[in-house]
Parts: sequence; structure tokens; C-alpha cells
Amino acid sequence: MKKYLGYARYVETMVRRRKKFRPQTIFISSAVEKNFVCGRNSVPLRWYRRSTAVVQKFQHAGTTVPTQWYKNWYARRFVFSFRNRNFAPVKAIIDNKIPYIRGPITSLVDEAVFLTGSAISADDVRDADILIVRTRTRVDERLLRDSRVRLVVTATIGFDHLDTDYLRRRGIEWTNCPGCNATSVVQYVHNSLLALGRLREGMKAGVVGVGHVGSRVADDLRRSGLHVQLCDPPRLGTPAFDQMDWSDCDLITFHTPLVRDGHYPTLHMADNRFFSRLTRQPLIINAARGGVVDEQALLRAMDRNLVGGAVIDTWEGEPAVNPLLLDRALIATPHIAGYSADGKANATRMSLEAVARFLHRPFNVEIALPTLPPDSSYGTEKAGPLRLYDPRTDSERLKQNPENFESLRGNYPLRRER
Repeated sequence: MKKYLGYARYVETMVRRRKKFRPQTIFISSAVEKNFVCGRNSVPLRWYRRSTAVVQKFQHAGTTVPTQWYKNWYARRFVFSFRNRNFAPVKAIIDNKIPYIRGPITSLVDEAVFLTGSAISADDVRDADILIVRTRTRVDERLLRDSRVRLVVTATIGFDHLDTDYLRRRGIEWTNCPGCNATSVVQYVHNSLLALGRLREGMKAGVVGVGHVGSRVADDLRRSGLHVQLCDPPRLGTPAFDQMDWSDCDLITFHTPLVRDGHYPTLHMADNRFFSRLTRQPLIINAARGGVVDEQALLRAMDRNLVGGAVIDTWEGEPAVNPLLLDRALIATPHIAGYSADGKANATRMSLEAVARFLHRPFNVEIALPTLPPDSSYGTEKAGPLRLYDPRTDSERLKQNPENFESLRGNYPLRRER
């Protein structure tokens, strides 16, 4: 191992001096990325850290290398030593409900295994290097304790199903897909308001959480002629949620992650105290995470006529739903606000790009989405703004068959944003 470390130091020095390399040097990068990224063959961590910069340089290989450099005995020995070694394949475990991923992933990993997200077990991931999931897979010590997983990707905006503290302690990289379905959620909120007749110029809307999604929702509401009040202390320096005055809002929509502790927790941020201060009976929309709105407090507010209705897409007990709230919500859907085909494709593309970055492999893919027939409609309206998407259709399906929550998500029909 000492001799390889010596070669690495030499190549690292040459990388600092040269900016362009022949494609032949990809031999080194192929070996290093498989051997070290996946933690095989008992290679010291310092070796991987030292080689990372080298690999990144090689992946951007140019066209010219001074002949004397490549003919150098040490450089040549380094290349051939790794070219002739036998490296283990890269294996990925993937949620089988992630769309558009089956073809492209094969160009990045040697073995891809597709499983039901909620059923992925410790035995399944024991010999995996990469894990790609959705919200239905709880990724924590129980799942990964005896695995060799080095990268976790969730094809979602939210990541409260990942134990990020544990992943950090284990040195396991993780990433989500921020903003992947922002336009889809905007469509959901906008069309829900249209369907309920609550999108009128001059109304005032409160938007809680102004990240990738909330900021787009706020922009859309402004374009529709509404006055918008924003709340996001970490980003905007606004007062805390419970210190702001929501009494003059006609609707309040939530777009925060689920945070249980820290300076700005969001668990049950819409609680009894919040609802008791409302005076204009606003419409409450939760397209964030189940638990951001306290469902029991919301039901009590409905009993007291403190709110003028609710649109609920995310639920505290998913996949189980509160039957009382399901019955009383004006629109109740199975966590599909961001489920347009466009949003799903964005999430898949971002997931694949994360894997490519981790493996230091060039990757570029365009996902071709199916087109809608000219006369198609998502619901009963054959024309008008609700033709592409009418959330009442999803609401009817869930209210009729709440026990099919997971099935309704997993077999969601084609929905386009445009």
C-alpha cells in the first residue's frame, strides 16, 4: 500500500502542475472511483481523500499531455498497476416507484436492484454501495448498521425520513432534491384555490416557508393579484411564526420541512394557540409535511368556526389518514401535490446527477416525458385552467378509498404541468 500512496502523491503533484490530461488517464480514475468511493479492499481513508482531487481532474480530461509526463516510469506504473487490478462492482438499491430511472442508472452502476420502498430491509442493503429512496423508506442505524452504503439519495424535497445525524457520524454522504417539484406544488395550490373559488384579486395570503417551493407559490399568488405575507425566520429574518399576526389573512399555506427541534421547530406549528387568534376564517393549506399542522387542533378550530376550510395533502400518520379530517377537508389528497410527471422527472434527474457526482463520472441525460392527447383532461373539465389538473379528482379518489393511500400514490395517473 505504501508504494501506491507514493504514486498517489506523485500524481497529485503532477495534477497541480498540469491542467490537461489525455483520456488514457481515465484508467486511473475508473479504478480509484470504484475502489475508494465504495470503500473496498481495505484502502485507508486518507488514500481516498488524497485521490479525490486527482479523480476530479481526470474526469475533466483534456486533449494534450506532455509526452515526457506520460512516459514517466512512475506515472505509467501507477496507471498499469490499477488497470490490472480486479475491482468489485458498484451496487445500488432503488425504490421501485421512482420513475424514469431504470434505463439511465445502468450507465452509472454495475448492479441496480429495485424494491418496494417501505419493504427495503437491512438484509437488502447489506452489500449495497448506494441507496436511492423516497419518503417511505426510513433510513437510520437500524437499516444501515451492517451495510457498506456510502451514499443515500432521496428523490424528494423533504428528508425527515433520513437520520441525517447518524449518516453524518458514519461518514455516509446523503442528498435530497430541493425544488424538484416546486412547479407541481404551485399548480396544486393554484388549482385548489381555483376549484374552491378562493383565488380572488385583493385577498391576502400567508405563505409559511419561503424556500424553493414556498417562494414559487408566493410569486404565483402575487401574479394572481393577492397580497402576500411571508414567514421564514431563517431565510428572511421575519419574526417567528407564533409572533406574527395572521388575523387578516384569507388563506394560509404551509411549505416548510418537518423540524422537531432547534431554533425554528415546525412540528405542530399550527396549534391551538395559532388557530385561536384567527379572525377571518382563512382557508388552511398543508402541502408541506404531515405534523406541521396539528390535525386535532385544526378539527377543533373547524368546530369553533375559526377556519373557513382546509386543503390537506400531507398527513400526520401517513399512510393512515385521520378519518374526521378526511371527511371535513374541502380537498384531501394522498401526498401528491408534487406528483406531476414533470416534477418526478426533475427528482429522478437530480438523483442520477448526485450519483454521478459521487462516483466522479460524467453524466448527462434528458428524460423524455409522455405527451398528453390534445383532448385529454385531468377531471371533468374539458377546457379552462383546470383541464390539465383538477385536485378534486384526487380528493374524490382518496375519500372513497382511504385505505388505498399508498396505491393511489404509487399508481398515480399522468399529470403534466403544461
